[in-house]
Amino acid sequence: MSGLFDGTFARGGAAAAVSDPAWLDALLDVEAALARAAARSGLVPAGAAEAVSAACAEPAGLDLARVVARAADAGNPVPPLVRVLQDAVGAEAARAVHVGATSQDVLDTALVLVARRAMSAIERDLAVAAEAAAALARAHRDDVVMGRTLMQQALPTTLGLKAAGWLAGLEGARARLVAVDAALPVQYGGAVGTLAASEGHGVDLRAALAAELGLTTTAVAWHTVRLPIADLAGALGTAAGVLATVAVDVVLMAQTEVGEVSEGGARGGSSAMPHKHNPVAAISARACARRAPGLVATLLGAMEQEHERSAGAWHSEWPTLGALLATVGSAAAWLAECLAELRPDVARMAANAAAARDPELAAALAEALTPSLGRGAAHDAAAGSVREAQRSGRPLADVIAERGDVDPTGLLGRGPDVGEAAGQVDAVLAQYDRRTGRP
Repeated sequence: MSGLFDGTFARGGAAAAVSDPAWLDALLDVEAALARAAARSGLVPAGAAEAVSAACAEPAGLDLARVVARAADAGNPVPPLVRVLQDAVGAEAARAVHVGATSQDVLDTALVLVARRAMSAIERDLAVAAEAAAALARAHRDDVVMGRTLMQQALPTTLGLKAAGWLAGLEGARARLVAVDAALPVQYGGAVGTLAASEGHGVDLRAALAAELGLTTTAVAWHTVRLPIADLAGALGTAAGVLATVAVDVVLMAQTEVGEVSEGGARGGSSAMPHKHNPVAAISARACARRAPGLVATLLGAMEQEHERSAGAWHSEWPTLGALLATVGSAAAWLAECLAELRPDVARMAANAAAARDPELAAALAEALTPSLGRGAAHDAAAGSVREAQRSGRPLADVIAERGDVDPTGLLGRGPDVGEAAGQVDAVLAQYDRRTGRP
């Protein structure tokens, strides 16, 4: 991605975690761990493994430019990396390089490490966004705002309940990422999954490699059964959906004619209109999140893989997963900024709700007519009154008064009815406080 747009689409820590240097670090971490695991399994001398591990720990001493230059010749960067490592450690220690492995073993395991490191950054930003949502839910537990369904005014709710919904979504997305992270597996099967080059120690070596890297082990290689990648795609796509939903709520509530929230800070100016203060953080979060579904689709589409190693589908995963991690990470970073600096206008929210009591009045009319007409007929009668008010341009209360069977002044209470909103806010916050250890 061009540096020109990195400020928007490479926000937060996830983008750096999927960079070329991060990839090379992960590949070296796998080769070093494999050497140590092979020594633990008795396949190579400990001294040789130490030499490989030391070389991997000092990438500045390796000819990584050759790896980059020759990666396309082999179809992936592992073959030239193996040669560079062998040259660096010398003939005696070279036997501890890439023990029993195939390129896919190293590349898939490195991909898992890259994903884990990027997801750590995403999880941190989701936690920051969740904390900001929790603060909004606490501060505005009972502040009335107009609820809107299908982009139309519906019935009153509270900003506290809206923010609690955001919090529940962000917490759910984070929990799904954590669960996928904890289950990420090592890859080790050798050329065609038989472990034939591991001298009878392949299963033990796989487990030792997993332990070295803090990954789970498997009973069999997953060279063409790409469930771990699909799990990553699903959890990241889910997170993007939640982030986009919160962001679009903010964008809509910040519209000039609505004016219920605004973002703080000096961002959001226009090149042509000096009065503009656009909700840039929410807009950017939405922009980043909207890139995710196509990337998820590519990864799921790549699950169909032939025989023991795919020709092309496997390769398509590398940049696609990296881009997905970066864009979801950017969305999370932007939303964390957005919610932390969000400024609700409580008076404007209340005014908007007070000026739009017709939906609540219509619901109260249907409830009042139900005992005499039945629920379905009462609903239709209330809808008919609404249509008549719209057709004639008169207040709904005047149309209801003409019925003669209902007093419109007695239909509405002193304030908006927000039902059990407060109790639900309290329940979400209590759950969040238990998880975070908040007193």
